[in-house]
Amino acid sequence: MSARLAIVTGTTSGIGEAVAQHLLERGWQVIGIARRDSAILHESYEHLSVDLADVESLERDVVPKLDARFSDPELRRVGLVNNAANAGLLGPIANMRIDELPAVLATNLVAPMWFMGEVVRRTPLTTPLRIVNLSTAAAVRGFAGLGAYGSSKAGLRMAGLVLAAEIEEALARGERRNISILSFEPGTVDTPMQATARTSSGDVLPSVDIFVRLAAERRLVPPAAPAADIVAFLESEGEALLNERRYGVR
Repeated sequence: MSARLAIVTGTTSGIGEAVAQHLLERGWQVIGIARRDSAILHESYEHLSVDLADVESLERDVVPKLDARFSDPELRRVGLVNNAANAGLLGPIANMRIDELPAVLATNLVAPMWFMGEVVRRTPLTTPLRIVNLSTAAAVRGFAGLGAYGSSKAGLRMAGLVLAAEIEEALARGERRNISILSFEPGTVDTPMQATARTSSGDVLPSVDIFVRLAAERRLVPPAAPAADIVAFLESEGEALLNERRYGVR
């Protein structure tokens, strides 16, 4: 068994699936977490069919798996990729259905924060830990109709900043850890989420023309491209504690 362990959410399509496949090719053990069953068949891949919007299932279904994997005394590197996202609840904030908001926030913010806390707490102090939070331009810029999605992703970005500040304080007190956190904007990726956006009506997503134009101009990025950058970060040495990057921008 490889002593490198990665937890990747949203591994049934898009970037998450590409990241998992790339890691497996490079000898990692991967725990994939998604609502649907996975098509990945590999001896080093374990899939958990868990809906991140159901926070109770995290304790019930995920914690026992983490307990087992983190008990390995040979563990020498840990990676976490918070990739899964709920892009639902499109539409103007003035028309937002309040009963649908908790599921978006749970998937995009609550569950990723929980995963960050779990891996930081469980990873031995001397073991390298790399955390990647998938972000979006909608986390730093307002797009009409993306209030729920953009706000939740902005919250995840801030959670990474806060975690980095907490680790920095621990380091200042003399704790020695090898942790790096990356908030990563993958660009405009050719995923089911993009297809949903550009097929929405203007009443639901007032900024739909942006997504239609990007596809028409063939500016969509294949998932494997940003996935390679994510895997490179998970395997990196010498990274800063906190990093913010966008695919294709150096």
